[in-house]
Amino acid sequence: MGQAQTKTSKSPINPNTMEQSLNKEGLEEATLAGGCFWCLEAVFQRLNGVVAVESGYAGGHKDKPTYKEVCNGDTGHAEVVKITFDPKVLSYEELVKTFFGIHDPTTLNRQGNDEGTQYRSAIYYHNEGQKKIAEEVKQNLENMKKWKDPIVTEIAPLSNYSKAEDYHQDYFNNNGTTNSYCKLVVKGKLDKFLKEYSDKLKQ
Repeated sequence: MGQAQTKTSKSPINPNTMEQSLNKEGLEEATLAGGCFWCLEAVFQRLNGVVAVESGYAGGHKDKPTYKEVCNGDTGHAEVVKITFDPKVLSYEELVKTFFGIHDPTTLNRQGNDEGTQYRSAIYYHNEGQKKIAEEVKQNLENMKKWKDPIVTEIAPLSNYSKAEDYHQDYFNNNGTTNSYCKLVVKGKLDKFLKEYSDKLKQ
């Protein structure tokens, strides 16, 4: 992934105040990994039904790792996006199907030229319902032989999630015209998404 431009400087899932608050509002969360989180964030921000997208780290063995530690492969974390969505507008199943459609789930620990365990394809489920849906979508895609190679996407419970540094948030929107990685990689993936999923975009 490109050099970040800074403007500023395994535990089980447990119910918490944030999740209870989301439930009261009728919103849900999903956590997905599929390469550089700048790319995923830019795409999902534009998907109808998505309320918020936060870049972060998950699935590793250290609490609150730094970007440098994750990039060095020292913590076992993947770059992820935590998506808050309205299930009345966008179901978890549709969200997962979109996820599989916007990255290559058959390349192990790699997306394009980005290589390393932090770029692995993964679905970190928040509850057993999400696990069941994710496994069914993955199996259906395997049965359809959508890709010539097998899907390597990991499906695992969310663990050790932490929000990424502030300068990673809303990254493409803030740096899309100045950062070379954004111009060469993120924009290409975003343009493809906007074309292929035009019926699912926010108005």
